[in-house]
Amino acid sequence: MTGRPPLPGGPYLVVGLGRSGIAAALALAARGETVVGTDRGSPDVGGLDRIETHVQTDGVELVARVRTVIKSPGVPAESPVVAVARERGLNVIGELELAWRLLENEFIGVTGTNGKTTTVELIGRIHREAGLGVAVAGNVGLALSALAGPGQVDPAATIVCEASSFQLEDTVAFAPEAAVLLNLSDDHLDRHGTMEAYRTAKLEIFARQEAGQIAVGPEGLEIPGGAAGRVRFGEGPDADVGDRRGSLWWGETELIGVDEIRLRGPHNRRNAMAAAAVTLARGVPIDAVRAGLRGFGGVPHRLEEIATIDGVLYVNDSKATNVAGTLVALASFAAGTIHLILGGQGKDQRFDDLRASVAERCAGAYLIGEDAPAIAAALGDRPPTRYSETLDRAVREARQAARPGHVVLLSPACASFDQFDDFEHRGRRFRELVGAD
Repeated sequence: MTGRPPLPGGPYLVVGLGRSGIAAALALAARGETVVGTDRGSPDVGGLDRIETHVQTDGVELVARVRTVIKSPGVPAESPVVAVARERGLNVIGELELAWRLLENEFIGVTGTNGKTTTVELIGRIHREAGLGVAVAGNVGLALSALAGPGQVDPAATIVCEASSFQLEDTVAFAPEAAVLLNLSDDHLDRHGTMEAYRTAKLEIFARQEAGQIAVGPEGLEIPGGAAGRVRFGEGPDADVGDRRGSLWWGETELIGVDEIRLRGPHNRRNAMAAAAVTLARGVPIDAVRAGLRGFGGVPHRLEEIATIDGVLYVNDSKATNVAGTLVALASFAAGTIHLILGGQGKDQRFDDLRASVAERCAGAYLIGEDAPAIAAALGDRPPTRYSETLDRAVREARQAARPGHVVLLSPACASFDQFDDFEHRGRRFRELVGAD
């Protein structure tokens, strides 16, 4: 394990008291550090009853009391409290950086526009098939800092960490033993401003890696910076894990037939290649990799087949919060059979890229949420499009129109915050409306 730099000195101000911020505050408090927390909203801070918290305030007045600011991923860089802290020369690090410095474990970091959650869970499954200690945490699910408390994780276990662009842009020294970039396409431009800034944030996962570490990426995508050994996956002749002749290959060794992989769709085949590449490169036995690929059926809210009712398949892909995610979902089902529910907060995306695929593959489109008008303008007049406005109405209208052999697919291409707490809330509501719960 590469040595971690020491933690910057306290007292500490944790900005943003969502899941990650609460975990960071508790991890610091467990070490006996002085911690103050602040949030502009009104989060539930009941779990922080022994920590001083300030809500419904930007927290600028607290900066004078601390030496280091811990920034939660959802807090923009231009937030007043963060800006003031930097102007005063204070240390500012993100929750991912904090947790990495607190933990002794080796890390596999996984980033990309789409497929992160599926891939980290698949990597975790492969480790368990091999009988190796592993913990999965990060952007979705368990916050990474939650592992930093006493007795939370075996120091010998590998931590497989999902890392978003929001988390990576706040890293300072983060250098995982293995880093994986799955793909890159437009996303979060409302936060990052430009595709180049978004790409730069993602590539931070490789920037400080050292010789002897591993950098995994798709064939044809340059991995700048760092000194790690490169491992490639893809369909071309130079891929270390390749998709050829109906099978995945590790060099010249046949790994598994593509029809043996449980995950649906060509995008998931690439996720499987990435997971195989990083685990094989780290020495996980090939039989465990094969078993993981055969046995892993996916994660909730990502192409989750939740029910078949009257011959109609209902699929929850609520985690598709960008156009690229919806495009890969559409490619996973037969053309002309899909009743697509999409819409929400578009994050300044261009929806034009949906037009051809939706026209080819969908029998109907049902638009909900804040950016429904923009999506309608991009789709044009094919297929038949309805302004359903709410998810409840969209499910009802799609159910009425669908025929046996069709698919009702929630794959919104948008964030959920206009009508829901998060994409998980949206997915759970879809399950309820379908009658799967």
